[in-house]
Amino acid sequence: MIVRERYMRIIRDFIDKPVVKVITGMRRSGKSALLELTRDELISRGVDKNNIIFMNFESLRYEALKDYKALYAEVMRRAEMAEGRVYILLDEIQEVDAWEQVINSFRVDLDCDIYVTGSNAKLLSGELATLLAGRYVEIRVYPLDFHEFLDFAAQNEDEAKLSRQEHFADFLRFGGLPGIHLMKWDEERLTQYLHDIYNSVLLKDVIARNKIRDTALLESIILYLMDNVGNTFSSKTISDFLKSQGRKLSTETVYNYLKALENAFLIHKAVRFDIKGKRLLETQEKYYLSDLGLRHAVMGYHDNDIAGILENTVYLELLRRGYTVRIGKQGVAEVDFVAERADERIYIQVCYVLTPENTDREFAPLEEIQDNYEKVVISTDTLLRINRGGIKQKNIIDFLMES
Repeated sequence: MIVRERYMRIIRDFIDKPVVKVITGMRRSGKSALLELTRDELISRGVDKNNIIFMNFESLRYEALKDYKALYAEVMRRAEMAEGRVYILLDEIQEVDAWEQVINSFRVDLDCDIYVTGSNAKLLSGELATLLAGRYVEIRVYPLDFHEFLDFAAQNEDEAKLSRQEHFADFLRFGGLPGIHLMKWDEERLTQYLHDIYNSVLLKDVIARNKIRDTALLESIILYLMDNVGNTFSSKTISDFLKSQGRKLSTETVYNYLKALENAFLIHKAVRFDIKGKRLLETQEKYYLSDLGLRHAVMGYHDNDIAGILENTVYLELLRRGYTVRIGKQGVAEVDFVAERADERIYIQVCYVLTPENTDREFAPLEEIQDNYEKVVISTDTLLRINRGGIKQKNIIDFLMES
């Protein structure tokens, strides 16, 4: 199994620390594998296997334990048979009713170290936040970055012979869900696999969890989002568009559906930020997809979408690196990303290629920003190395490989 060091470094730092480790992310993004890697790490540190309680609630084997009292009784039974500290690793914990109460009880009643995974952002809202305030750490897991994509591709006989440029084209087309690298590298099979995941996430984590009845409306909203990657719009924009197509719905309904998709980690919302006024703006946000492979499985891949695809790719990479990412407003112009992490800030423009016709348009908004933070234009150009007034141009593959 390939070790995803970006996440395992964080997990190792928190082993045996008195906080619950909550690993969150979209279904099939690699959370279960990280939990298995955590188990392997504990064993390598000398922890007895009998002291590790590992359960995956997607398995029928643990169906009877989805009742929180039954789960509590079983874990306590196994803990009593072990000597010393027990390590509790629970996969897809949101499948257990009232799971927050049982996790809090383990923390109080046992000498234990707890790790849980979940595929819904509500995991860290409401009762859990109250019961475990200050006693948990969230580890957000994303689909593979490009560096990891190459590591996984090297293990697939069909992919291993490809060039880095060919890998990058596949990364944009098929996304970063780890499971694609277990498949025969064939477009038809990969598309079917990704479409099945899309349907599974939609059914389990959006429709069933939120009791959505109008599934056709939900899919219309998703298709609108997928078709408008890189464009600013609002709930009202979507509502007005769907009304023009003969669908009657309120802006509030659209907002609730968008929130359900966010909670399932299918999409991410990036709000706008007035750079000069230093304030958040409440309208015309952008939405980006957690995995582009799902988009292309549903809508097909089209080269004329490349600008939005590249923007989505850079946005996800910034999230992986721990940045808070917003859309910049500089006067009447837009800066694609304002990324902040602690005391660090970076301004980024993303474009397909720089030409004599668009170079000024891409650099000008950055040149107008009156501060000393880093400013970068990212494109697919391989030969250009522009440095204009301290604003650098970077090749997108080079940028992705920095992580």
